[in-house]
Amino acid sequence: MEIRWIEAFIAVAEELHFGHAAARLRVAQSPLSQTIRKLERSLGEELFIRSTRSVELTAAGHAFLPHAREVIEQIGIATRAVKVPQGRVYGSLTLGFVGVLNQLALPPLTRALKKAHPDIQLKLVGRVMTQEAVHQLDAGTLDLAFVGLPVDSTRINARLLAREVFGVVLAVDHPLATATSIDLSELSEEPFITPPVASGSALYETTLRACSDAGFYPNVVQEITDPYMIMMLVAAGVGLALMPEGMGGVLPPGTVYVPLSGPPYYMNHGLAWSIRPGSQARDAFLEMSESVLPTPDVTM
Repeated sequence: MEIRWIEAFIAVAEELHFGHAAARLRVAQSPLSQTIRKLERSLGEELFIRSTRSVELTAAGHAFLPHAREVIEQIGIATRAVKVPQGRVYGSLTLGFVGVLNQLALPPLTRALKKAHPDIQLKLVGRVMTQEAVHQLDAGTLDLAFVGLPVDSTRINARLLAREVFGVVLAVDHPLATATSIDLSELSEEPFITPPVASGSALYETTLRACSDAGFYPNVVQEITDPYMIMMLVAAGVGLALMPEGMGGVLPPGTVYVPLSGPPYYMNHGLAWSIRPGSQARDAFLEMSESVLPTPDVTM
């Protein structure tokens, strides 16, 4: 098996089109097809289902793809290693995040990593909700992820990065938009916008728990994964949403943030990683994160 065979496989698997993959690799389509056939003979399995209209991965192809990517990634790391001065940390990390909810943690950590460890390549994967993050950390497709705490998994380590109290985001023309604070029970008849139930989002779980404690079940009229798009729908008059206070600084036009009265509910922002031993790059990131965003004292 040759490295170029694996590179050819990855290109076809990602493009699902031999012509596009050939253009990406700057080779002719016929030699590319022959390369894939050589790889399949070497493995003893067909990797693609080919037809005149489409190309799809077989079960074997799906199984082979993450390992093929890891092989190419490790070759890249090995190549960089011989060029990195002794004592410096190198490697690559994949970090999952939700989106605007991570605005307080993501920028300082990525900037600090670039400054402290410039030879670590960081790949960011957006719109990864907590439940999906846990699955991907366990599967090894993510090295680290921002999550909402607590995390229900014995195979994942997590550390608290920040804690934000919840409030409500309303359209500017909502009758309660000018209030200094709102009792959650006042919203019992209101339409809510939340992340999907199945997403395992801490944002959804907190919304459900807070409303239940206030004596009602939220009337969810729209589900959407992206937190900023949730607020955009609030601006459009679709409904309202519970959001952590940090969202008050990034509100879309046409919305306002109003604190909640009564017992506080918190968004606990965490950084999570697998309990399995990780790379030197992951350890360096975790150590750096503790100095940039130390665990807050929530007993005060």
